[in-house]
Amino acid sequence: MGERCCAAVVRVLVLQAAWALSGGQVRYSVPEEAKAGTVVGRLAQDLGLEAGEAEARRLRLVAPGRRASVEVSGASGALVVSSRLDREELCGKSAPCALRLEVLLERPLRVFHVQLEVTDINDNAPVFPAARKNLSIAELSVPGSRFPLEGASDVDIGANAQLSYALSPSEHFSLDLQKSNDGNIEPELVLTKSLDRETIPVHRLVLTATDGGRPSLTGTMELGISVLDANDNAPQFNQSVYKVQLLESAEVGTVVTRVNATDADEGLNSEVTYTVTNFIPPSGKDVISIHSNTGEILLTGTLDFEEVKVFNFRIEARDKGTPPLSGHCKLLLEVVDVNDNAPEVWVTSLSVPVPEDASLGTVVALLSVSDRDSGENGRVRCWVWPASPFGLEATFAGSYSLVLREALDRERVSEYEVEVRAEDGGAPALRASRGLRVPVSDVNDNAPLFAQAVYTVLARENNAAGAELARLWARDPDEAANGRVSYSVWDGGVGVGGGGAAGSSSSSGVGWRPASSYVSVDAESGRLWALQPLDYEELQVLQFEVRAVDAGEPPLSGNATVQLFVLDENDNAPALLPPAGSAAEAGGAAAAAEAALALAGAGSESGTLWAWAAWGAPAGQVVAKIRAVDADSGYNAWLRYELWEPRGKGPFRVGLYSGEVSTARALDEADGPRQRLLIVVRDHGEPARSATATLSVSLLEAAEAALAAGSSSSSLSAVSRSAAGVELGAGAASAATNVWLVVAICAVSSLFLLAVVLYAASRWAPGAAVLSGAGPTTLVCASEVGSWSYSQRHSRSLCVADGAAKSDLMVFSPNFPPPPPAPAAKDTQPEPSALLDTVSANTLLSSPTRTKSFCPSRCAGFAGIRAPFPQPDSDECLTGSSRCLRVSIAHLHLPFDGI
Repeated sequence: MGERCCAAVVRVLVLQAAWALSGGQVRYSVPEEAKAGTVVGRLAQDLGLEAGEAEARRLRLVAPGRRASVEVSGASGALVVSSRLDREELCGKSAPCALRLEVLLERPLRVFHVQLEVTDINDNAPVFPAARKNLSIAELSVPGSRFPLEGASDVDIGANAQLSYALSPSEHFSLDLQKSNDGNIEPELVLTKSLDRETIPVHRLVLTATDGGRPSLTGTMELGISVLDANDNAPQFNQSVYKVQLLESAEVGTVVTRVNATDADEGLNSEVTYTVTNFIPPSGKDVISIHSNTGEILLTGTLDFEEVKVFNFRIEARDKGTPPLSGHCKLLLEVVDVNDNAPEVWVTSLSVPVPEDASLGTVVALLSVSDRDSGENGRVRCWVWPASPFGLEATFAGSYSLVLREALDRERVSEYEVEVRAEDGGAPALRASRGLRVPVSDVNDNAPLFAQAVYTVLARENNAAGAELARLWARDPDEAANGRVSYSVWDGGVGVGGGGAAGSSSSSGVGWRPASSYVSVDAESGRLWALQPLDYEELQVLQFEVRAVDAGEPPLSGNATVQLFVLDENDNAPALLPPAGSAAEAGGAAAAAEAALALAGAGSESGTLWAWAAWGAPAGQVVAKIRAVDADSGYNAWLRYELWEPRGKGPFRVGLYSGEVSTARALDEADGPRQRLLIVVRDHGEPARSATATLSVSLLEAAEAALAAGSSSSSLSAVSRSAAGVELGAGAASAATNVWLVVAICAVSSLFLLAVVLYAASRWAPGAAVLSGAGPTTLVCASEVGSWSYSQRHSRSLCVADGAAKSDLMVFSPNFPPPPPAPAAKDTQPEPSALLDTVSANTLLSSPTRTKSFCPSRCAGFAGIRAPFPQPDSDECLTGSSRCLRVSIAHLHLPFDGI
């Protein structure tokens, strides 16, 4: 036993030293029946692993389809015996007995192939089919007669299965060994001396079979030889060896062959019966049966090429003589393989889930494919279905790797059902498949995306702090933290102030402020709400960005632009302005009247305005102009002037939208020396807001009125000169009494020249041909963003006071014929059309004309217009912009100062 262990150790060391010449495949050898725990080889060291790396990288053994009986020690990385190794059980008679093992190593995933050869030891003694064998030999048998004996069998291989036979000493018999075609040694009993039944009727011998192992093992069989008398001819077969090939799919009952033996004797000594006396392997007893009289051999069991490829039978023909004689022949039954085994697919390793950013060529699974058939029937072709995004790569004979061939996208396909299919080369071909479920893990590869690139939000001013303005939503198709979105306001947003110019802080006085001071957004829900009440006069448009950031690593973000338009509310009452500071602003008689109003206003008490008018002044003469402004926009800033007192048919009237106070009829002495007018200024908001102005008009003679106008002009000039730093001399005050004469002459000359110039302009100017006529009403209004929609020809802001500019203005063109030459009726409150018609032609033509476009749908939608206006032929209003399609059928040019 000690010699066997030493030999095994030497073989292990030799195989370990041959690793460098093995071409990358580890080969070990271990004797069978090695004890559990026996070290087969230092696997980790032979694979080039450092100490401790085998356990850290989970070095393990995979033996598909069978019990390996060996394992990898986790601590040392050595290949050790884990259970009983029986070569005969593992490989039978196959030599060499090589077990193909797969060793897996993780991080990174690698596979190594280990071939373990289980060497044979002489642990099985030769065994005879029976412990006792009885033979009958005719006494007339001549010396040299041979009697085949059933040989012993040894399940070992190699030298351990090489048998030698020895016969116990006998003077009548000797043992002769014959080598058959398949290489087996068959013992034959040879008669060396004639038999004498009367002397020795029965010979008892012992046949000993010895194998070639070290130490050798033996098996014995007792031979009982009976000497028969008289029948001296044994049956003879016509063939010594019968060879038959039979498909393994042959059905039970199939005729294998028919044997035939003849006997030269007569009578009972020539009648032959057939039996099968020897079965190799022993399982052949259940495979065939022979008809004792006809010699027909039938198949009684199923054949399996993968279990036994060749059966060896010994057929005996025995006569019925006394004693009976027998003849023998061989039957070699070769099993022909058919394609009766489908391929087998084993998954030895599966690395899931696969990240969606995994690189091409990533190994997802390791598979082993085998087919028990041989030849073309055992040649297997493998593929994967569907063909993408995975593919198969052959790594070794019967081993495949499932690798990534195309890029993955979890948002498109989150899980793959992969089927590995195998097909052999038989006819018909057999198939097998193995399904794999390959989930795809998410990575943060998608940024949040808003449903809209630009959100337009409308909010009325004076809203409550904390009011919800809108809800924003961004979609991130990633999952878990990669798809969890949080929202924030980017402080780069700015607002447009109340002056109507984008980004202008001088007009509104508020300057640039971050968007986060006005609005905030809920980080989780995306709810946009106001931090403070909004004021249209301070802020009209607020444009900012909302950023959506996911919780991935690294985080990805998306932006959306929010345009917040503040809608105006009527929260400001009209404010009266002081008189204009320049007498030449209105020109002509109106200039004198306004200059007088300015002087009177400077010295008025309790807010009363003063004006002068001459007795006999014709109807329609402008004596004063009321100036007012409303901080609101659109309809809320559109002002109208009403004469509140005196009611009835007074001598004066007020322009409904211009604020000009003019004579309603010719003045006479019956009107008294002074008229006190109470004028109410209202806007068009809901509810309407108003302011009142008191105007005191003094009625004078024509000369006194001219003198008063001249004095007013001189006073205004003196005030302006004083403001400019020019100091008047003492002599200038004494000449003030004669100034009105010079002023009157200059005024008459200026009016004449101006009339000539305007007449020429009306003749040749293309836009001045029609002063009034039938046509659609044209409205100028502020857009929803608070800026003017101008015509393509001109643009201008209306200056209603020094340093105050306002672009929120509405102008209506009269849609009626010019007034008749007769004086206007003395109504208490004239209609707006009459007020506009009473404006003199000089006044209409004295100022530069401007035209503006009207967008009724926009004004009605954003400024709250509810008054009935004619609908233009076409209209184009774009939400969130200040573009407006100009609609005009007849041009009527109105001066800005006359509005």
